[in-house]
Amino acid sequence: MELNNGAFHGVSVLIPAHDEADWLPACLDALCASAPLAGPVEVIVVANGCSDNTAELARAAIPSFEVRGWVLRVLELAQGGKLGAWNAGEAAARGAVLVYLDADVLVSPPLLSQLEEALAGDAPRYGSGVPRVTTLGDWVTRHYTRFWRTTGFMTHGVPGFGVFAMNRAGRARWGAWPDIISDDTFARLNFRPEERIAVPARYDWPMIEGFAPLVRVRRRQDAGVAEVARLFPELMRNDDPHDRLHPFWRRALADPLGALVFVAVRLTIHAPVLRSSNRWVRGR
Repeated sequence: MELNNGAFHGVSVLIPAHDEADWLPACLDALCASAPLAGPVEVIVVANGCSDNTAELARAAIPSFEVRGWVLRVLELAQGGKLGAWNAGEAAARGAVLVYLDADVLVSPPLLSQLEEALAGDAPRYGSGVPRVTTLGDWVTRHYTRFWRTTGFMTHGVPGFGVFAMNRAGRARWGAWPDIISDDTFARLNFRPEERIAVPARYDWPMIEGFAPLVRVRRRQDAGVAEVARLFPELMRNDDPHDRLHPFWRRALADPLGALVFVAVRLTIHAPVLRSSNRWVRGR
């Protein structure tokens, strides 16, 4: 994928937004509060298939970004779908670094500048920050999240869910986004572990609340990873060792209640009677 005409050596932040009126304003406020960057910044909100005022709220934030000298553009697509939103946003993006940001994520002030610095240069690189998984207090969600944070996926490597970034050399490794569930898994595994950079800045990512929604979303996540393994088996060699470095029994001894809740969710996910054929379950 080549730089578009009029490209600049800055950062493009792409935000897909499908009925995200409850989340997008806070996401944009956090983004606008970012520390200064070395180069120019453009933010592209791709409102896709919205039935609420997501696009209107995004346009209302334009003056705040203009004060900073940043550009905020809003694209509206009639068709819903995250992969289509990525493709449309990339077609409009001019930055040398592309940041892919979910509309319910809150970035910390240093995140963008750290990604800009880490991904500079001609070598293909992928980056993300340190996720701070937030909960609202639901008992099941709280205990599940606490134990999930101890898994190898969370403690080793660069998970990249909620926000990830790459430079143009990295993005050139594939064409249009394929029709898959787990875009973040696909993107991450297109880079070898040594090409993935974890910057120290944090970002807030909200965990879905409640047992049934948690099972639904975690089932979708499992299906997405399995789909990538099935369609792109060559990418799996780029995965991290995960729980081989963090044995379950050791983590369970340290947090038996968290382990019990975690196992209950996992068993329910794999219960055949509860499986759904719908591969496009909404995250929240």
